[in-house]
Amino acid sequence: MFGLLKQYQRIISSRSYFPLWLGQLVSNFGDTLNYVALVVLVYQISRSGLAVSTMVVFEIIPVLLLGPVAGVVIDRFSRKTILITSDLVRAALVISLIFAQSSWQIYLIATGLVAAGVFFNPTIQAIIPAIVDKESLLAANSVAWTTGRLVQIIASALAGGLIALTGPNLAFGLNALTFIFSAGMILMVPIPPHAGEISRANRRGLNGWIGDVKSGLTYAFRDRFVSRLLVVQALSSLAVGATSALLVVLSEKHLNQSPAGFAWLLLAIGAGALLGPIIFGSFTGDYRKVQYLFMPYVFRGIGDILLAVVTALPVALLLLFIYGLNTSTGMVVYNSILQSEVKEEIRGRVFTLLDMVWSLMRLISLALGGVLVELVGIETVYFSGGGLLTVAGIVGLILLKSYEFKPVKSESAN
Repeated sequence: MFGLLKQYQRIISSRSYFPLWLGQLVSNFGDTLNYVALVVLVYQISRSGLAVSTMVVFEIIPVLLLGPVAGVVIDRFSRKTILITSDLVRAALVISLIFAQSSWQIYLIATGLVAAGVFFNPTIQAIIPAIVDKESLLAANSVAWTTGRLVQIIASALAGGLIALTGPNLAFGLNALTFIFSAGMILMVPIPPHAGEISRANRRGLNGWIGDVKSGLTYAFRDRFVSRLLVVQALSSLAVGATSALLVVLSEKHLNQSPAGFAWLLLAIGAGALLGPIIFGSFTGDYRKVQYLFMPYVFRGIGDILLAVVTALPVALLLLFIYGLNTSTGMVVYNSILQSEVKEEIRGRVFTLLDMVWSLMRLISLALGGVLVELVGIETVYFSGGGLLTVAGIVGLILLKSYEFKPVKSESAN
């Protein structure tokens, strides 16, 4: 444990990583406030639960439409410029929420926020190996995830009271400031030029852009690791899209819990997500193993099946705590392995393709889950979702059973 904490301290104290980490930590706080405030604002204006759920669709559509463009942009242009521009655009959009007076205006602004995130989020993942040693990738992703979840828990606890006292506009204003702060921090990060940025002059015009899209798809479908990971991600997103969104239904109809009980379920997941990377890093040396990548899918899948069976709240809380442990551990290992396995000059296209596949299958899962919960009940949704997620993990273990990860070579000049 102390060794892990020393790794966290070392990575946070890095002059190349600290500004990025701090900026994202503050921005996560603002994002959490913004999410709660956005839901409140939509409901205040529309008085419709359907209007609130429609927000999910507007979170997915930009990923599907802009993913191919965003991937090429990330691999062609200055990644620092992309990050700063995305933050400043989101700051302006969040401020405009203060003046929104109808649901459709909020949907348009929310779509713009997600669109900027389509460029921002894969770029963050793409630059990490360029500012930290590859030996430190797990520590960098772990500390970012753990502290990010802690901030989200704190912000969630504060959001309700803050919005009840002042309304949503203060939360929007604070979130805009966090985006500006994040942009300022990123300005301080020494992000070196990448191969695609240097060579983009040779690929001008529409044909050059189309060629970049094709080369990205060719790489993803021919690379043994990425192509198989796409299959597993598609299956897992189809499995968890509905179960994640319908946890509130499970709480009310299966566990017979009030809104206060649902809050306890969320707290159990949050606690597990907070501790997962810490526990994993304390007991694991080499994380670059297929079982560490896919066994969390199997464990969470089994947990979802058990949630469809048990009705005792203490048991459900324990299962959801383990759910949080596996989700966070899986995400940290997933990000770290992708960052080290995918070639630097093509990371933007690969990461956005994975996001697109995840979002598309999540949309299908939400649609199917909404129908199934009315026809056969929430228990069947969790049982089938858990079974499919377990299968996804097993498929990953089989497809990449003999895969040998690339030797660790650092890109960081720091």
